Amino acid sequence: MSTTSEFAQTRTTPGEARLLPGAPVADAIFTEVAAAVARLRDRGITPSLATILVGDDDASAGYIGIKQRQAAELGFDSPHVHLPATATQADLHRAIARFNSDPAVHGLLVQYPVPGHLDYDAALQTIDPDKDVDGMHPLNMGRLAVGLPGPLPCTPAGIEALLAHYEIPVAGREVVILGRGATLGRPLAMLLAQKRPTANAAVTVVHTGVPDWARYTRRADILVAAAGVPGIVQPEHVKPGAVVIGAGVRYAGRRLLPDVDEACAEVAGAITPRVGGVGPTTVAMLFRNAVRAAERATR
Repeated sequence: MSTTSEFAQTRTTPGEARLLPGAPVADAIFTEVAAAVARLRDRGITPSLATILVGDDDASAGYIGIKQRQAAELGFDSPHVHLPATATQADLHRAIARFNSDPAVHGLLVQYPVPGHLDYDAALQTIDPDKDVDGMHPLNMGRLAVGLPGPLPCTPAGIEALLAHYEIPVAGREVVILGRGATLGRPLAMLLAQKRPTANAAVTVVHTGVPDWARYTRRADILVAAAGVPGIVQPEHVKPGAVVIGAGVRYAGRRLLPDVDEACAEVAGAITPRVGGVGPTTVAMLFRNAVRAAERATR
């Protein structure tokens, strides 16, 4: 296991953690994706990422807009279906089926959340697993669990890429993930425990229902906050010199409330910024999944 001093070397000045912004990581991934898109287009193939939005949630519409702009910049087609908030489960399944059956569509996502009367998990299960760019279909989660190739959940894969980009040693280190959610905590634990140069860690998953959960976080070489509880991680919960990845957030209106208190930068050796940490890498991994889906479909 690492010593505190090893991780403290990531500091820029005493008492100030090294920042780990996601944008440079995302830019490197987008460069890779753009090269793959160019190769496909040289063969007469335009990769396509389809999106489905249900309802009129402003934040969700904003996220769709970001993905559509990024798709255009990278050279993807981006067909889109916007269903009204009154759409039924059958309406949603029909929209998914349309994209599933279209060979020109290589990737597909349903923007989360959907209106409360709809079952997002049921809709997810109807997506063609090979077009599942979120990497959250049960079949793809199973592939991850047993180490088979397939689309990876975007935020966990983005965290692994962020750690690799900044040359944070992971193999053999103690990683503690605070949060056990199906979209982040659990798949990240499976990913970072796998035997690969950018993983191979000793991973512990805890949650807020664990008595004295801070007993685990204080020993972590790498702490990933994924609880979705604003400000839950305070400086006293962090091992001096540790790497802190803030992945859990909650919104109060348009205001983003992260799990990690900003004062943790006074203790950590390296830390993601309050805004612009794992968010950019998540979007980048979405497009990596999409271009790889296009490559698989057109071999």
